[in-house]
Amino acid sequence: MVTPPHAPRVKVCCITSVDEARMAIEAGADALGLVSAMPSGPGVISEELIRVIAAMTPPPIASFLLTSHQRVAEVVAQQRRCRTNTIQLCDRLMEGTYAELREALPGVAIVQVIHVHGRESVAEAEAAAPHVDALLLDSGDQRLPTRELGGTGRTHDWQVSAELCRAVRAPVFLAGGLRPDNVRTALEVVSPWGVDCCTGVRTEGRLDAGRLRAFMVACRAETLRGERVSA
Repeated sequence: MVTPPHAPRVKVCCITSVDEARMAIEAGADALGLVSAMPSGPGVISEELIRVIAAMTPPPIASFLLTSHQRVAEVVAQQRRCRTNTIQLCDRLMEGTYAELREALPGVAIVQVIHVHGRESVAEAEAAAPHVDALLLDSGDQRLPTRELGGTGRTHDWQVSAELCRAVRAPVFLAGGLRPDNVRTALEVVSPWGVDCCTGVRTEGRLDAGRLRAFMVACRAETLRGERVSA
């Protein structure tokens, strides 16, 4: 397990405009999630807009391209169009390997999503972790007729997520139904390297500055609590 830093990294996902990107950056986001075409879920924007937002995102903030593609060649082509510095694979690779993806896109970070259904997700994470830069635990379901690959607003079993974090050495982001009123508990239970918020910081689909500030404050409050305990 990678020991979390004192402050959990915060990824604000489903960014839908340049204004939302600026709002997230001003609030202290460490990463922006930019959603390309998906079979379901919120926040999908055009590849042209993804490229614009990625280009205006200052370092060291990460720009994540959320992709539903499962073939390496398609993922590579999409990243070259969008020019983000990170790829978030929202489903399993079905054609090609992580090594081929890394060779084709040197310098681009790879994050694999694990949709947590039960303890079998731990084995899936252990298989992927050595080949990627980070894992992201979410509450989608690829088994449905219309695949859910994120943005469900649902939590999953955090006890399984905690076990998964202990089992792997890669950094782990926790996603799925995180809100200002539950993220502190999530951090206590799971102890992830970072957290990912989407629906929980929105009102009627729009990024809500007040909810986002409250989310950030809750993350910092948990950090301060942990520092007091360790002292």
